[in-house]
Amino acid sequence: MTMRLLLTRPEPDNARTADLLRAQGHEVVLAPLLHIEAVQEADLGADLGAAQSWAAILITSASGVRALADHPRRNDLLALPVLAVGQASADAARAAGFANVSSADGDAEDLAKLAARRFAGARLPLLYLAGEDRSSDLAAALAVGGLTVRTVAIYRAAKAERFPPPARAALQQGQIDGVLHFSRRSVESYLDCGRDILGPALKPVHYCLSARAAEPLRLAGATHISVAAQPDEASLLALVTPKS
Repeated sequence: MTMRLLLTRPEPDNARTADLLRAQGHEVVLAPLLHIEAVQEADLGADLGAAQSWAAILITSASGVRALADHPRRNDLLALPVLAVGQASADAARAAGFANVSSADGDAEDLAKLAARRFAGARLPLLYLAGEDRSSDLAAALAVGGLTVRTVAIYRAAKAERFPPPARAALQQGQIDGVLHFSRRSVESYLDCGRDILGPALKPVHYCLSARAAEPLRLAGATHISVAAQPDEASLLALVTPKS
């Protein structure tokens, strides 16, 4: 069944996911409600060479590696192994030039378990390239097993102040069948942008990457919410176009 979907991811992921949905026969309205900004002053340690600074890099978002693009230590860090939370972030790491990349194929808890297995007894700390706003504490989770993690905020997700006009008009006119939400922060931005049209904004089916992302929608009064079986893009898209 063809649906008209509102997609709220930051770019460039928004356009890429839109292409996947269109390939499945859906119509897509783009409304990136977060803007990713690199933290230029992120402190990635002394310029001693990667092998002398960190055991590996941890990432929970593709934005973490993309934010390295203009950082002066980028080339040095490329020699390090990367542990990514899922395939999308792993693919972004490979595209950024990292050669040794592994995916936990899950959530932050799965990433912590993978890191604990791979680097048990490591003398050097792990470098977590994080966002300023994050839902999990990898450092605390791994400290239980004796691993040290240095968390560095290398990007921030700035909220949009309003819906793009085509998205706002489509919501007001009841022309959106479903909205895809990839993070709790983007859900919060969606609700902020739609506070003066809350009824129409809550009416579509809301497809959420996780229960945590869905929570603000439930509290706001949304009644049609579907949560992905796993916190990854493939599982979220499977809600929209389930296999026959």
